[in-house]
Amino acid sequence: MNRREYIVATGVGLAGAVAGCSGQSEAGSGGDGATDDATDSGTTTATATTEPTESGYSVAMEPVGEVTFEAVPEGWVANNGSWADMGIALGLDAPEGVWLPSRYHTQYYDEIPGVSVDGSSIQKLWGDSGVGKEQFYEIDADIHVMDPNFLQSRGSWEQSDIDEIETQVGPFFGNSIFSTGYEWHDYTYYTLYEAFEKLSQAFQRTDRFEAFRTLHEEFQTSLEDLVPDSESERPEVAIVWAGSDEPTSFSPYLIEDGTSFKQWRDLGVRDAFAKTDVRDFHADRSKVDFETLLDIDPEYLLLRGQENKTRSEFEDTVVSFLKSDQSGSELTAVQNGNVYRGGPLYQGPITSLVLTERAASQVYDVDRNLFDRQRVADIVAGEL
Repeated sequence: MNRREYIVATGVGLAGAVAGCSGQSEAGSGGDGATDDATDSGTTTATATTEPTESGYSVAMEPVGEVTFEAVPEGWVANNGSWADMGIALGLDAPEGVWLPSRYHTQYYDEIPGVSVDGSSIQKLWGDSGVGKEQFYEIDADIHVMDPNFLQSRGSWEQSDIDEIETQVGPFFGNSIFSTGYEWHDYTYYTLYEAFEKLSQAFQRTDRFEAFRTLHEEFQTSLEDLVPDSESERPEVAIVWAGSDEPTSFSPYLIEDGTSFKQWRDLGVRDAFAKTDVRDFHADRSKVDFETLLDIDPEYLLLRGQENKTRSEFEDTVVSFLKSDQSGSELTAVQNGNVYRGGPLYQGPITSLVLTERAASQVYDVDRNLFDRQRVADIVAGEL
């Protein structure tokens, strides 16, 4: 699609010069280190349908407003693995670029027959000095599936930079949905499936979305049998970022409405940090140490930043270290063998199924498949 084949019909004012650290951190290069679905409680409103126009169609999404397309987009880039996975679920080719390819964990597709993504072919948008406009010109995408406010906050862009790329290259179409912890995000949060529906409208592949929504509803029903009715009987978990093999300092995450925590909400776990004075990493870049963890002493300890390891690699490095550490070994979760990889920051409709099933095996000892892999593959292939 030629860059002139779209117009931004109306727009919700983008927050200029929004606050936020743009530097790298232990919990996240690009400053996104910590942190959706049809059944989540959320702050969203009714989803607008695609509106036909004389010269194409338009789709509205906060904060970008209504975007009109004269042709269906082809080349695309995505902010992160949430949006990238939505595209794969719609049967698209992988995005040409994402913020950090290392955090788009394509190994999850190994679970799905016939679905694969070569992560090495995806361009990294985040560099040592942030995100450069030259990369957007080089890729020349038809659509940039990312929240422009996130780009301003974490990428240190100005509104004029956003306007330039929209005019010279292609529109922005996205909302930062993985975490609700950013103060600058004062507009609608979309659940995973609300955002997924928006993207399916932009790419005119709503039939695949509807098939996934049905599959997801069936999956949610199957989870209900796993979760104890009494909240006091549900597992208590602490989710932290610990990216090294021998962690002694941890970035805490409180379970909230962002897509980043979808599997844990769906499984009804209790948040060990919820009734403490520990602040979420996104709020103030906070850290906790072994002393704090021992005071809380969660039943399960879930470590993020470890998704590039297999289960055995994780146990041979991180878990082995915690067992040998004087303080770490005193944690109940360590003593009971309840230390696990806590999942990635980003998940979409396919990866959420894989991650939720894995989480169910971790906290509920489920040892069976909870969703039909072949059905997922069929939907991706358009065999509806």
